[in-house]
Amino acid sequence: MSSDSFGTRDQLTVDDKTYTIYRLDRIEGAERLPYSLKVLLENLLRNEDGRMVTGEQISALAAWDPAAEHGREIAYTPARVLMQDFTGVPCVVDLVAMRDAIADLGGDTQRINPLCPTELVIDHSVIADVFGRPDAFQINAELEFERNSERYQLLRWAQQAFADFAVVPPNTGICHQVNLEYLARVVFTGDGPDGPLAYPDTLVGTDSHTPMVNGLGVLGWGVGGIEAEAAMLGQPMSMLIPQVVGLKLTGELQPGTTATDLVLTVAELLRRTGVVGKFVDLYGPGVANVPLANRATIGNMSPEYGSTATMFPIDGVTLDYLRLTGRPESQIRLVEAYAKEQGLWHDPDHEPVYSQAIELDLSSVEPSIAGPKRPQDRIPLRVAPDAVASLLAGAPTTAEALSGLDKASALSFPASDPIAVDFDSPGDKPRKPRDFGTDNEWPSTPVAVELADGGRAEVDNGHVVIAAITSCTNTSNPSVMVGAALLAKKAVERGLSRKPWVKTSLAPGSRIVTDYYEKAGLTAYLDKLGFNLVGYGCTTCIGNSGPLIPEVSKAVTDNDLTVCSVLSGNRNFEGRIHPECKMNFLASPPLVVAYALAGSLHVDLLQDPLGTGSDGKPVYLRDIWPTEAEIADVVGAHLKAEMFTTSYSDVFTGDDRWRNLDVPSGDTFQWAPDSTYVRQPPYFEDMTVEPRPVADITGARVLAKLGDSVTTDHISPAGAISPDSPAGKYLSEHGIERKSFNSYGSRRGNHEVMIRGTFANIRLRNQLAPDTEGGWTRDFTQPDGPVTTIYDASVNYAAVGTPLVVLAGKEYGSGSSRDWAAKGTLLLGVRAVIAESYERIHRSNLIGMGVLPLQFPAGQNADSLQLTGEETFDITGVTALADAIPETVRVRAGDVEFDAVLRIDTPGEADYYRHGGIMQYVLRRLLNSADG
Repeated sequence: MSSDSFGTRDQLTVDDKTYTIYRLDRIEGAERLPYSLKVLLENLLRNEDGRMVTGEQISALAAWDPAAEHGREIAYTPARVLMQDFTGVPCVVDLVAMRDAIADLGGDTQRINPLCPTELVIDHSVIADVFGRPDAFQINAELEFERNSERYQLLRWAQQAFADFAVVPPNTGICHQVNLEYLARVVFTGDGPDGPLAYPDTLVGTDSHTPMVNGLGVLGWGVGGIEAEAAMLGQPMSMLIPQVVGLKLTGELQPGTTATDLVLTVAELLRRTGVVGKFVDLYGPGVANVPLANRATIGNMSPEYGSTATMFPIDGVTLDYLRLTGRPESQIRLVEAYAKEQGLWHDPDHEPVYSQAIELDLSSVEPSIAGPKRPQDRIPLRVAPDAVASLLAGAPTTAEALSGLDKASALSFPASDPIAVDFDSPGDKPRKPRDFGTDNEWPSTPVAVELADGGRAEVDNGHVVIAAITSCTNTSNPSVMVGAALLAKKAVERGLSRKPWVKTSLAPGSRIVTDYYEKAGLTAYLDKLGFNLVGYGCTTCIGNSGPLIPEVSKAVTDNDLTVCSVLSGNRNFEGRIHPECKMNFLASPPLVVAYALAGSLHVDLLQDPLGTGSDGKPVYLRDIWPTEAEIADVVGAHLKAEMFTTSYSDVFTGDDRWRNLDVPSGDTFQWAPDSTYVRQPPYFEDMTVEPRPVADITGARVLAKLGDSVTTDHISPAGAISPDSPAGKYLSEHGIERKSFNSYGSRRGNHEVMIRGTFANIRLRNQLAPDTEGGWTRDFTQPDGPVTTIYDASVNYAAVGTPLVVLAGKEYGSGSSRDWAAKGTLLLGVRAVIAESYERIHRSNLIGMGVLPLQFPAGQNADSLQLTGEETFDITGVTALADAIPETVRVRAGDVEFDAVLRIDTPGEADYYRHGGIMQYVLRRLLNSADG
C-alpha cells in the first residue's frame, strides 16, 4: 500500500463499483502540469513507499520547472510490459533461467512469474520471401516457422508455463496495432489492499515504436531489455523528470492529404524544434479534428523525431475508438469518469505549462514523401521528381547531396538556419535536397531486363523496385488503408498494372485490415496489382523485405544502379530496407500503390500519367485518387466493432503450426543442448541463497581502452554475422551453414553468439590495440600482449581468473538502451567500467548486470592520468557498499592512484549490485519471502 503522505487516496464509483484512486487535485501545482506529467505524478502517489518512491520525488514533480533541462530522478512503475519477439526472447530466456535457479536452490518454481502483466507479440520474424501470388502468405508463414522453430518453442512453452504472461502468436499482427486495438486499457484496474484500484494504463515496451499507444492517451515508451526485465519483475525504473513540449493543433486536414502526410510534417517540425529525450503533449482546438488512428500514427513516429513519448489527451474521440474496437461499455464509462475526475480529459480551452509551445495548422499539411534515408527529410510530392533528380545528380550517399533547402515548402527552414551537422546521424535536423532545381538532368543508364515470364523491361536509376504497404505506422489506419485499396480498384478498372520490375507487398498490422478489405470487396483489386498478402508483421520496414525480383537484382548489382524503395513505414535509414536499394522513401499507402503503377520516382505523380488505360488514354493520379467521402463510406459500412471482438476472441490461440509445436511440459524448460538460437544463460551459476559479501577487485586487466561517445551500437552485437568473426566460427563449428547464420538479432536468446559479438563492431577503436578497427585487443596473459579478438582474450583471462575493466571517455553507452551492451560486458568477464561520464540508462543497465560503474575524478581521464591500459588495476573500498553507498573508491593502476566516483546513485541500485544483479536480487526476494 502507498504511504500516501500527501493524503490523496480517495474513492471513485462507476456503475455501482467503487475504486480506490489517488487524487491529483490534492497536490498543489498538479493542475498546471502537462497531461503526461500528471500520469507520472499519479504513478508516484500510488507507489510511494518511502524508499524507492519518496515524498521528495512527488514534491519535485509537483514543483516541476519547465525551463530546467531535466528534473530530479524518480522511480516510475509501469502497469504492464509489451514485448516483440526479437527483443523479448532474451527476457523470456532470463525468466526461464530464473525458474531453473530457484529449483536448484530448493525453492518453488511457481514463484517465478512476471510480477507485472507482460504481453509478447511475435511480429518481427516474417520475411516477404514470396510476393504477388495467392499463396504468398502461406509460403512465407511456413518459411518463418522453419527458420524460427527453436525460438517459437520457447515462447510457446512460456505461454502455458507462466502466469501473467501472454503471447500473441505469429501471423496475427504487429505488436503496436494489437496493443492499440486490444491490449491497451487506457484506465487500468487492479487489486489493492482496500479493494479494486483504478489508475492510468502505462507501459514500457521492447520496441522503440511503443509510443504509438500514446495516441490513445496511454503513456508508454520503448526501453532496452534490462529495463523491461526490471519492470516485468516488479521493479521501478529510474528516470529523470523530462521537459515537455506542447504541440498546439489548429484547423483540419485538407482533402487529398493523409495521416502519413501529417506525420511526416510533424516529424520534420519536431525534429527541427529539438525534442530528443523530451515528452510531447498534443493540445488545442485541432485535437478534436484528428481521428484516433491519425493520433496513433503521430505517436508511432516519436523515435523518428526523437521524443520519448508523444501523448494525446483522452477525449470523446478516444471513447469512440474504444467503442469501435469492441471494448466493454463498462470499461469505456470507467475511462471517461476517471479521466474527468483526474484532470486527464482534454479541455481545448485549458493550456498547461510547457517547456516550449509550438503550433501546427493542420490545413498547411500537403501530400509528401520523406527520404532518401531519414524520416524527417520531408519532400513535398509536387517537387519530388526534381528533388530526386538533384539527389541522383549529386552523389546521394554523401552529405553534400542534401545541401540546399526547399524554398517553396510551407515548413522550410529560414535562409539563415545554419546547417553544420553530418547528414548521416539520425539525430540531425531535417535537410532538403539542394534547391530542387529543375536543371538537374536525371542520370539515365537504362539496363534491359528479360523477366522470368518472358516479358522485357528496362531498369534505370530512380526506378522503384520495392513498393510495400507495411509497418505499424500506417497499416493501423483504416482511412489510408481503404484509400490504397480504392485507388487500386480504380486503377484496375482503368486497365493499369504495376510495373514489372516492382516487388509489391501487403503486410497489414492486424487481421482486421484484411477483414474489412474482404467485406468491402477490395482484396481482388490489390491482388491484381501484386499487393497480395505476404504476412502480418513488420516485414519491409525492418529490413525483412526478402529478395528483389532476381533479374532486377542482377541488373541493379551488375550495373551499380541507384534504385528505390517506397514503403508506408516509419524508418528508411541507409541499408535498412534492402542492401540493393540506395534510396528509400516513406509514403502513404495510396502513394505506395501509385508508385508501383508509375515504377519510378522520375514520374511527377501530380502532373504525369501513371500509365495508359485500357481505352488507350493516359490515366493520371487525380483520375483514380479516392475522395474523402468514398473512403468514409467504405470505412463506415465495413469497419464494425464485432470484427474486433471476433478477431481478438482467440488472439492467443494461433494457427495449427503454433498449436502443434512440440513443447515440453512441466514447470521448467527443457533446454536443447544442440540449439544455436536458445541456450540456458550462465547468470545463476554457483548462485547461493544469500549474496556473497561485496568484494574489492584486484589484479584486473584492461579489456578495452576507448575514447569519447562510444555507443551501445559499438558495444552490442547487431546486424549480420561475419563468417570469420568469433560468432561466425562458433556457428560453423556447430554445423550451421553460412546461408543460415541469420542475424545477431535473431540469435539474441543464445548468449554464446552474443558474447562473441560484444565489442565487435567494425568501427570500434580500442586504443589498447592501435592501428586496428573492430573487436580487437591485446592479451596480457601472453608474453608481450599480442593483438587478438576481444572474445578470445576474454576466454584466456577467464581461464587464469583475471577480472577485467573497461576504460572509456565521455558519454559512454549513449544511443539505444540495448540490453546486450551490458549483458555481453558482464559475460566477457568485465567487473568494472571507468568512464568520464555515462549515458544514464547504460549506467543503470551495467549495475543491473552486476558491473561496477566508476567515473574518473572531475577534469581527469585515462590520458591525463597517463594510463596506457597495460597496467594491472586494483579497486579498493568497494566493500563499503555492504552497508552504505560510498562517494568514491580507490583505484590503483600500476604507479597511478586516484579516487574514482562510485556511480551507484540510489538505494535500489545498491541492492542490485550487492546481489550481483537485478535478476539475482529479485530471485532471492522471491526465494526468501514467506508468501511467495
